[in-house]
Amino acid sequence: MIVAVWIPLLMPLLAVPAARRLAESLPPRPAAWLLTGCAALLAGCTTAALGLLATAGALRLPPVAALEHLSRPLLGDDPAVSVPAGWVAVGLLAACLSAVAYRTARHRRELRAARRGTAAHPVSGDLCVLPDAAPDAYALPGGPGRPGRVVVTAGMLRALSPAEREALFAHERAHLAGRHHLFLLTVALAAACHPLLRSLRAPLAFALERWADESAASRVGDRRVTARAIGRAALAARPETPASHRPRTVLAATTGPVPRRVAALLAPGPVPHTPALRTGFRGRRLIAAALLTCVTFSAAGALDAAADLHQTVEVAQGETTAR
Repeated sequence: MIVAVWIPLLMPLLAVPAARRLAESLPPRPAAWLLTGCAALLAGCTTAALGLLATAGALRLPPVAALEHLSRPLLGDDPAVSVPAGWVAVGLLAACLSAVAYRTARHRRELRAARRGTAAHPVSGDLCVLPDAAPDAYALPGGPGRPGRVVVTAGMLRALSPAEREALFAHERAHLAGRHHLFLLTVALAAACHPLLRSLRAPLAFALERWADESAASRVGDRRVTARAIGRAALAARPETPASHRPRTVLAATTGPVPRRVAALLAPGPVPHTPALRTGFRGRRLIAAALLTCVTFSAAGALDAAADLHQTVEVAQGETTAR
């Protein structure tokens, strides 16, 4: 068990670069699902591995062994390794769970604050206009009994033409329809379980923005107008002046590498995703196979460690009962 349990903890070293590379060669929607799913699976395997390490170390302690009627010599593994590893795992697991709880509570707190901040301003349908002069626009998710809102400032409305405003609104409505804030929240919570998963947030944010860009272009029927709206909104926005009410898991229309997004909207022919497509179909298949192997090994390692620990406990309990 002590060998297999380390696989889920180390596998993100290989899986994260493979997931980023593969996402670059996929259309935005499947790329977003791929990155989010990989983050969730790898985080789950990491948490399971830490829990198994903590359990194996705890079973070596005399009070726990006596309570469970275990024969300590039959538990396997070197106690000089398993007990310290168990204590470290307990500390890491507590830190992970605390970080997940904190980020979940912060997300809810920020959404409540954003909803309160927009409640007093005029609403037309799903559009809420803030009187702020600083240009900004974002999709505010709904809550229990509250519909989602497209929040835009007066400064952003002044910066765009009527056609560009419609493209911007369609972009933000795509975020609401796709519940993109949940993708970002999932990766944020996964990153609390394994620090390497933090590097998936930037490509995920880009994929979500491209997803919304394509939805907006399809909705307004003009890719050039959509590209112009994204570009002008980015030029008008002031990144040094963050929005006071925008939650961290809410994307603004100016998020990510805007020149790449505009270039993708203006590109002739089939929509390119990134230069990574030049690797070809065979290259993408190899990367996908490598990623699938990493995720499978991670899950198999956790399952094998759990089965091994269960079998060891049964043997130790059986020996004690026999006596």
